[in-house]
Amino acid sequence: MAKLVTVANVQDLAVGDGKVLQVRNLEIALFNVDGAFYALENTCCHRGGPLGDGAIKGNSVTCPWHMWEFELATGACVNSPGDRVRTYDVVVEDDQVKVRL
Repeated sequence: MAKLVTVANVQDLAVGDGKVLQVRNLEIALFNVDGAFYALENTCCHRGGPLGDGAIKGNSVTCPWHMWEFELATGACVNSPGDRVRTYDVVVEDDQVKVRL
């Protein structure tokens, strides 16, 4: 059964930033886009690049290794339709950012 796990406080991640988190046995990339939080698996499906270190543009993140772009809300790859990375539901409660695992 999926459970909400607190991973950060709202103030830990500035607007426009991403952060890599170790949550249980998972490496998750957390992003703040204009106050909305998104979480994806941190590993690019192309060559394993760290998405949490990528640049945010609009509602997508670009892998810093080979410039593959992923939609933050769906994990869909813009460069290779049909490819995607896993996304996680994010809930903000009382300034705590929680991810559903």
